[in-house]
Amino acid sequence: MSGLDLTLRAQAAAIVSGELDPAALLDAALARIEERNPAINAVVETFPERSRAMLDAAPDGPLRGVPMVIKDEWPLPWRAQRFGAAEMLSPAKPGESGPFRALRDAGAVIVGVGNMHEAGGGSTGNVSVYGPARNPWDTARCPGGSSSGPAAAVSARLTAGAVGADGIGSIRFPAAYCGLTGLKPTFGRAAMDGHHMDGVTSMIVSGPLCADAADCRLLASTLFGERLATGEPSGLRIGVLSGDPVGDDVAPEVREACEGAVDALGAATGGEVRDVALADLQASALAAVLIANAEELSGVTPQRLNELHPELTPINRGFAKYRMLMPAAAAVKSAQIRTAMRRRLAALFGEVDLLAWPTVPAVAPPLEAPLVELPSGTVTADQANIRGAGLANLTGVPAISVPVGVGDDGLPIALQLQAAWGNDELLLDAAEALERANGRRWVESLPPLAAEPTGA
Repeated sequence: MSGLDLTLRAQAAAIVSGELDPAALLDAALARIEERNPAINAVVETFPERSRAMLDAAPDGPLRGVPMVIKDEWPLPWRAQRFGAAEMLSPAKPGESGPFRALRDAGAVIVGVGNMHEAGGGSTGNVSVYGPARNPWDTARCPGGSSSGPAAAVSARLTAGAVGADGIGSIRFPAAYCGLTGLKPTFGRAAMDGHHMDGVTSMIVSGPLCADAADCRLLASTLFGERLATGEPSGLRIGVLSGDPVGDDVAPEVREACEGAVDALGAATGGEVRDVALADLQASALAAVLIANAEELSGVTPQRLNELHPELTPINRGFAKYRMLMPAAAAVKSAQIRTAMRRRLAALFGEVDLLAWPTVPAVAPPLEAPLVELPSGTVTADQANIRGAGLANLTGVPAISVPVGVGDDGLPIALQLQAAWGNDELLLDAAEALERANGRRWVESLPPLAAEPTGA
């Protein structure tokens, strides 16, 4: 077995003990990217000499010598972010982004840049200036977006960890489709400086994508700049929505797997599952979209919109211009909904410790036609996915997606857990408890691409 097939924490520990040579591990990662990446288009650029220079200068941090992929949303000192688009509306230039510094100071080695959905504008990953990323479980399927490349890279075991960004589900969607654990941190807790929306966004966060919760904890600790303690959750009160489309209008196999996982988590922690209600959940998703679009207006002028790059896809050209037509009242109303939802969540988290519902209502759809079949009918994946994702970004609370099964098509199924503001550690604890409850079956499941014999 290659050192690349070890967990993130096992790689770090083996380097410290001398069992793994970090230079050899870096070479293996570059070789595996060359071998496996053409099938999934997860990594859009490598820079071996830069990576080797990082390794040579790596301090003795908790991730010393561990290869890592970073999303195309983050600038590097030698490379400007491209945002998966032919052109960005905001200025893009090379620089030391917060996630880059966090990885560098922890001793990690950035081995490549991960593909992403064009302009962060989709939950599927099927549109990008680099071409679509592909799901390692089935390369004809969507890997999720917008952190599509980082998720596909970890799923295919090109690296054991990757840094994404989550504006409206952009870490959780690809984690769900690719069978990974992905943490959307509490707003403001993870490194953000250097992002083109830093200082403007109230929605976007950096976060980890890894095979399991313990690896997410290690990488999140790096991004947070603080050690996230491990706990043993006991008596968890888990809230599930009763009579809401987010929990009910989902594919039967997804509903069955998620209900089973919630019951298992409750039993494993000596807790209980409670039916809860949360008014205006659908309105909160719309409010999240409106606020995100309003914030993207920063620095945009009519002249700038009239000079859009011709290779920007029509849908994102339309989105860019639509923002200029948004009525101010929509932004004001969205802010009012945000306030109401924060108050409701604060009250609800006095009654339960976690909220649980499917991360996405159906397994990964085809790249060529990202549609999903739900009890209510056929809808686009974007339309279906955002219903359960927008709340965490709108209110700033943490959320995590954990794998809980595999559907009839052999594609991953995922459960989303949310907790009160600042309770990121509880989510990680709960995710680990769920892994133990199912014997780590799903976090150790490999997609066909990663299970194939490899030379690296």
